Amino acid sequence: MGHVVKNERMHTSRRGLLWGAAGGAVAAAGLGLCPHRASAREAQVADAPESDKARSSVPFSGKHQAGIVTPRPAAGMIAAFDVLAKSPEEVERLFRVLTERCRFLAEGGTVPELDPKLPPADSGILGPVIAPDSLTVTVSLGASFFHDREWLAPLKPARLQRMTKFRNDALNADLCHGDLSLQICANTPDATIHALRDVIKSLPDLMVIRWKQEGTVPILPPRPDGASESARNLLGFRDGSANPNSGDATEMERVVWVGADDGTEPRWTADGTYQAVRIIRNFVERWDRTPLAEQERIVGRRKASGAPFDGKTESDVPDFGRDPDGATTAMDSHIRLANPRNHGSEANLILRRPFNYSNGVTKNGQLDQGLLFIAYQADLEAGFITVQKRLDGEPLEEYIKPVGGGYFFTLPGVRDAQDFLGRSLLEAAAARS
Repeated sequence: MGHVVKNERMHTSRRGLLWGAAGGAVAAAGLGLCPHRASAREAQVADAPESDKARSSVPFSGKHQAGIVTPRPAAGMIAAFDVLAKSPEEVERLFRVLTERCRFLAEGGTVPELDPKLPPADSGILGPVIAPDSLTVTVSLGASFFHDREWLAPLKPARLQRMTKFRNDALNADLCHGDLSLQICANTPDATIHALRDVIKSLPDLMVIRWKQEGTVPILPPRPDGASESARNLLGFRDGSANPNSGDATEMERVVWVGADDGTEPRWTADGTYQAVRIIRNFVERWDRTPLAEQERIVGRRKASGAPFDGKTESDVPDFGRDPDGATTAMDSHIRLANPRNHGSEANLILRRPFNYSNGVTKNGQLDQGLLFIAYQADLEAGFITVQKRLDGEPLEEYIKPVGGGYFFTLPGVRDAQDFLGRSLLEAAAARS
């Protein structure tokens, strides 16, 4: 699968905590940051934080792209682009250059030195030697990528479509859709920003950025009992409690990956997946003034533990069959609408991979915070779209407002050093000509 992370241990403590850096305080327990240095020199306020995970890398090659079932790191980003490449030759160059840059960024290495009279080969924000920092770049295509190229239109994935508005949406056109999306994830935001700038610098004539949204995941110290927990969103509840098991290859084949024997999809899509992205603003001031009991009733879980009302731990599965009238878990609670756990609802499972975002302050003096929702599924219509239709009108909508996003198809992975992203699509197009 190509998702095992390898670590080269540096001289810092894995469980170290570092608070503070030039320009702001950074909570970094999960990054292995530590204020102690190997040298005898006393640490200074402007010294760079150190991490024993900076050299960690996620294998780039595999039948599926990395960054989907790969364990989620602390920083993530979605960047959507308008693609200028039109001809088969231009599109192939786009895919080949993207593959080359994504591979280098994922593996790390020394930046080449160029003539000082020329622009440097790299932005330099990570220094002359790029540490991989567990970075993954996941490439996906929007419906417009196929619609705007007649030679590719017959090969559009069967369920790929332009994202449409639901009743509670307030979609900003400047934050929606795109020909191509990059999901960039790493241990630190600097690594994701560096990767984005690298791609933009490498392909100025073939694609132009349309919108982006950065996010983070709260970092938790290891539990004494070794158990793992889902991260919390900015409403304070755990997000991902009922996710399917991303480590179960059989489950992922059913829920996430398009199969080679799927008779409804073009054959080139095998081992790819559908990506649903939503930028969902949270009205945190209103939420913070809502009684705890009402918050829990709306979500359907205990806020502190993440447990369902009929359970004790986050991992306990709610038994809606023993609560047919919603006496324990309200019928319109978020978890019950999203996954009613009835006959047939397993066909609607999705793999969520969200990040929290904070964009500053709005003109009316409210915090612009929310969720960069990302989900993967083998069938976009049976997955996200069906789930979202069930959630349409839920009580939680009083506190949230989707403002952007889009639907994309994530390309199959790169099998070896000679392969490149989008190869199966271009071969299918060539066979039709």
